[in-house]
Amino acid sequence: MMAASPLLAPCICFQVHQPYRLTSYDFFQIGQRSYYEDDELNRRVFSKVAEKCYLPAAQFFRKLIERSEGRFRIALSFTGLVLEQMADYRPDVLDSFCDLIATGGVEVLGETYYHSLASLYSFAEFQRQINLHGAKVREVFGVEPRVFRNTEFIYSNRIATEVESLGFRGILAEGVPWVHPHSEANYLVKAPGTKAVKILLRNSFLSDDLAFRFTDKTWKGYPLNAADYCERLAGMHGQLLNIFMDFETIGEHQWRDSGTFRFWEEFVSMYLERGGEFVSPSMAVARFEVESDYDCSQPTSWAESERDPSAWIGNAMQKEAALKIHGIEQAVMETGDPRLIHSWSKLQCSDHFHYMNSRVGSDGLAHRYLSPFETPYDAYIYFMNALADLQIRVDRINIARSFLV
Repeated sequence: MMAASPLLAPCICFQVHQPYRLTSYDFFQIGQRSYYEDDELNRRVFSKVAEKCYLPAAQFFRKLIERSEGRFRIALSFTGLVLEQMADYRPDVLDSFCDLIATGGVEVLGETYYHSLASLYSFAEFQRQINLHGAKVREVFGVEPRVFRNTEFIYSNRIATEVESLGFRGILAEGVPWVHPHSEANYLVKAPGTKAVKILLRNSFLSDDLAFRFTDKTWKGYPLNAADYCERLAGMHGQLLNIFMDFETIGEHQWRDSGTFRFWEEFVSMYLERGGEFVSPSMAVARFEVESDYDCSQPTSWAESERDPSAWIGNAMQKEAALKIHGIEQAVMETGDPRLIHSWSKLQCSDHFHYMNSRVGSDGLAHRYLSPFETPYDAYIYFMNALADLQIRVDRINIARSFLV
């Protein structure tokens, strides 16, 4: 009788992020008001997500790790923006995540501090934000990120080379089938020209079953139970199973009454009982060799059917806004003003460009659901007004400095 194939190791990674949403910044505020965010809305949204997701989910995963004596592991990718909001709005949430990470069963990944699109525009800014993020993670959690997750899973050969130059051993990316056969998402790969950095490709089918289709009553797999999911995983071939999604999926995108907490508890218990093992990204990088090159010359992402950055820079409004915010990088840095640089950096957050997305259909509905504005045009106008004010502040400082030289 042929022995059963060993179960592949799931690598579970969650993104933890909240943007600072802009206020309705109209034309008449330009030059008069140098603060652009809606504090009341940001605090209210964060507290809602904290109660529905962050607190219960962090405590839940801590119990799963402790109950399994460390055999269950996850990775978390915090943006600098969400860590700021935890400290300012809900320190109890930050404490809860610190307790979770203290179990030893959580790897903290590298990120861009401001959840920006800098990797598409400026290596200097990309590097600055990664270094800021690393310093923040060391300060808050006392750990050093070794594996990198870029904003919105934006990835290319060039980005892999830049990330390797910054000392990371691994990088997460979307397993895009037209770049590489989708079956290969279960193997580590590498970018041409890199020496040591390994790529962990997200298995979109396994991930999206839990992130999106789990509550879809029209899906043929609904309702998904832990036993069926374990059977699917048992039939997979490769080295490991990369299951990546937003942390807010647990309790926020999928409410508690959807059964999401029960599913995860049963899945983890069942998979471990069957002899399965969970690995962190760093464990995977250390354990497995690359199977082949992943030649990705054009940037990809994890968004929509296109799997490219067009969800953020696909229309004329988005392109203009992105080019203008990144086009003033040198002038902003020349001010040497930490508060102004921070304001400029927060305007780089990818969510601002996401709100400007004008697509229709199911993708468009997702953009509308997440946006604090009535229309993509409103998101564009308020962003550009805030940027115009910031440009005035930059010019004032640099002109004043020029007279002192």
